[in-house]
Amino acid sequence: MEEKLRQNPSDCIKVVLFGPESTGKSTLAKQLALHYNTVFVPEYSRIYAEAQLLVSKTLTKNDVLPIAEGQMQLENEAAPKAHKLLICDTDLLETKVYSESYYDGFCDPMLEKFAIENTYDLYFLTYIDIPWEADDLRDRPNDREVMFEAFESALKKYNRPYVVLKGSMEERFKTAKDHIDELLKLKV
Repeated sequence: MEEKLRQNPSDCIKVVLFGPESTGKSTLAKQLALHYNTVFVPEYSRIYAEAQLLVSKTLTKNDVLPIAEGQMQLENEAAPKAHKLLICDTDLLETKVYSESYYDGFCDPMLEKFAIENTYDLYFLTYIDIPWEADDLRDRPNDREVMFEAFESALKKYNRPYVVLKGSMEERFKTAKDHIDELLKLKV
């Protein structure tokens, strides 16, 4: 179990798109990966939840660890393929925040351990100033502010380096690109 949640060592810079649903994380992750000619790690919880939806199953707290394990498997498989930079469309800390939010404060201790231990160079916290888009999985259009505060609180609590991305998708991309460019300069 522990090995499935452990982050493999890597020399690449790792950045995480982090924040509430429908704030442009996946779109931005793909744009950044394309711009930097590297790979991105998709959000495994979406893949998992879509599969459950196909068989009419509702997610429960028992699904949180399999989601976390799947997320780390995707990240650990992608890191060796990355070109200096790995873009992550979530991490275990985001999974922890969602677990606590959806399951009355519940977070499996193993998830919490690795959400804290796994490290990233920078988090991009996506703000709620773009329109919410409905889909089959998104379910909290009226809780965006509360969720944003929960995500920012987690970043502060665990002393994670982060930048808030606001404005249009173009403005978010430019801000993220500027910060990634600085990280890449430091890595040389």
